[in-house]
Amino acid sequence: MKERGIVLISTFSDERAVRDLAQKVLNARLCACVNYMKIQSMYSWKGKREDHEEYLALFKTTNASATELKKAIEKHHPYEVPEIIELGVKDLAKPYLSWLMAETSAKRVAKNRYNSSK
Repeated sequence: MKERGIVLISTFSDERAVRDLAQKVLNARLCACVNYMKIQSMYSWKGKREDHEEYLALFKTTNASATELKKAIEKHHPYEVPEIIELGVKDLAKPYLSWLMAETSAKRVAKNRYNSSK
């Protein structure tokens, strides 16, 4: 199977929860990057309308690591029903895909994703 980029989306109740999980999955090399931001969410839960601040997290990984990353998010997520949405990436810059692959592979490639000559 051809290696490709994947973005997993999940929401969290607070910053500590997303940071703790991000540290776990980054240390386990299940993703190369986690971006997160505070958002406002409105949703239905157990028959009630909810309206809360949450943290939206974007986990950037490869298709080779996506299944294990989803399992880790589900295992360590504080919510009873965690949001785990997988987005396939149609197009990705080759150097960025190489970085994703290197950061999520068993053997770490000593490469910085930022070009120091720029």
